[in-house]
Amino acid sequence: MEPRLHFVTLATPDLDAARRFYRDGLGWQPLHDEPGEVLFLQVAPGLVLGMFDAARYDEDLLRASTTTGTSGVTLSHNVPSRDAVVDAIAALEAAGATVLKPAREGAFGGIFHGHVADPNGVVWEIAHNPGWHVADDGTVSFG
Repeated sequence: MEPRLHFVTLATPDLDAARRFYRDGLGWQPLHDEPGEVLFLQVAPGLVLGMFDAARYDEDLLRASTTTGTSGVTLSHNVPSRDAVVDAIAALEAAGATVLKPAREGAFGGIFHGHVADPNGVVWEIAHNPGWHVADDGTVSFG
């Protein structure tokens, strides 16, 4: 199997809150929006972020309703400068996110970052990592 990722789908206990945050608060345009079921947002070439109603998520997996939301996952967004970290965190907070860790020096890796949680608890890291580079072919390198 090739190392590719096309969808990141997160179970969310409140799909309407996710819609208000990502679509209305951040201005992201849905790729597909099925009320009461799923919201798909294209977040990069060939990559879609899905917010799936938690009950429907469990139903799709053919298991009893046990999902209450996302845990132990961080979605990261790299920006070109330290000021951009501060600005992005402020914009996310204005859209309804909760600041978990204000912008600051990272404990390792030479990054400057902060963390927020969307209305359903999905954790986003906003980071400036001067060693992060994406080549024209999409290949990522560090340092």
